[in-house]
Order: sequence, then C-alpha cells, then structure tokens
Amino acid sequence: MYTAGIDVGSTYTKSVIFSDEGRVVGRAMVNTGFRLGDAALRSYRQAIAQAGLPEHLVSYIVSTGYGRYQVPFRDIQVTDLSAQARGATFFFPNTKTVLDVGGQTMKASRLDNGRVRSFRLNDKCAAGTGAFLEKTARYMNYKIEEIGPLVATSKEPVTISSVCAVFAESEVINHVSAGATPADIMHGAMVSLVDRSVQLMKRVQMEPEFTVVGGILRFETMVRVVSDHLNSPVNVPPGDLVQYTAAVGAAIMGQQRLKKLREAGALKQAA
Repeated sequence: MYTAGIDVGSTYTKSVIFSDEGRVVGRAMVNTGFRLGDAALRSYRQAIAQAGLPEHLVSYIVSTGYGRYQVPFRDIQVTDLSAQARGATFFFPNTKTVLDVGGQTMKASRLDNGRVRSFRLNDKCAAGTGAFLEKTARYMNYKIEEIGPLVATSKEPVTISSVCAVFAESEVINHVSAGATPADIMHGAMVSLVDRSVQLMKRVQMEPEFTVVGGILRFETMVRVVSDHLNSPVNVPPGDLVQYTAAVGAAIMGQQRLKKLREAGALKQAA
C-alpha cells in the first residue's frame, strides 16, 4: 500500500512515495514556478518513476505547503506545520522543537507527542529566509550550489546586523567594497539568518530535541551555526531528505488516513 506526499513550496515542489512498510521508495523535486498544479504533477510522476511503480498502486495522495490547494488530484490537503511535525518525528521521534527555513518563509514550532503545540512565522521580510542567502550569493556571482563549499572556507564571519533585507544587502555591498572575502560575507549572512531563527524558536518556548529542516539546512556550516547558537546538538534528516521532510510527513498522514478508512470499511482491502 503506497501513499504520496506532495509539498508545494514557494521555490521547489517535492514529492515522496511512501510504503506501508515505513520506507521512502521514491522522491523528486522540481522548480515550482507559476503553474503550481503542473509542478505538483511533474514532481509526483517523477517520484513514481524513481520508485518504479505503476501509478495505480498509489492509493492516497496528500498535498501540503503553501500551494496545497492547487493540486487537483489530491485526496486531502494538510498544513505544512502538521506535515513537518509528522516528518520530523518520523526521522527523530523525540523531537520537541522544529525549525524550518524555506526559500520564502521561516517557521518554528513546538511539538507535544508529535503534534504542533505552538508555532511562529517570520515577519514578511526576505532577511529571515533562505532567499536572503541566495540573493547574497548571486550578488557576489556565486551559484546557489556553490554556497556550501564557499562558506566552508570562511575564517571569520563579518557582521550583518540589519533586520531588513534591503539594508542587509547594503551591508553586504559595503563589506565587498571594504575587501571582505566572499566566504566571510556568506558566513556572516548565515549567522544573521540564524540569529533571527533562534529568536523565533524562543517565542515558541523551545526545548530539545531540536530538528532543523529546509533546503538551507543542507549546508553543513548552517547546521553548525544553528547548533552553536543553541548550545545544543541538532537533528538533521539524512542527505537531501532535509528538503523532503514535509512531503514525507504528508505521505505518512496518508498512510494513517488509509488505515482509518479501511478500519471503517470505507476502503476495500487489497487482495
């Protein structure tokens, strides 16, 4: 029995195929763009292809993310906060606090037995999201995939104190003019982002264990800076699954929904 979780994010759309044995058997990620439904369908079909399954074996589809209502072939939709909580506790069952740094948003949530007890979102400013790091990299003529190797060579992060993305960009320009290295500027941008994320986590009365997710957390330096600021180890889903946590959580919720339907007799048992 297979289910699919589709996370339609502002930057990327991720799909996961999940088995009733508790395994991710296929996954795919595409740029979201402006046609959210098309992005969902493309990522879903690519994930099925990677799993090597015929489409009819996927029994239930759950959408999440900011574009969750734009997936016409879904069975149900769930909030990304609920999906992230379920995905985080799948990877790390003792998770109490989740930090999700996405391309356009940042979210902190406090969990109680895997359910969201309280949450906070960042202010509507790019300085508190992954977009700020990407914009900083592009200004210095680096590609997004080069951020990790670049910042790994940093000796000392420069200070970026502005809470507004526009003013923070001015600080970056000033640092470049003053001769600071791109690695140290990029490192400073990460520290600035983490400062904001920790403040958000404090507002939900954070407590360990901490699990961090989102595309920006695929950079090892970002994880280390978060851990240093919290003075605590942090959990990170393995490999690229750090970007798929919400999709995994949505697929797990699909499995649970299927089980309830079968117990209620609303779904025929597979032969």
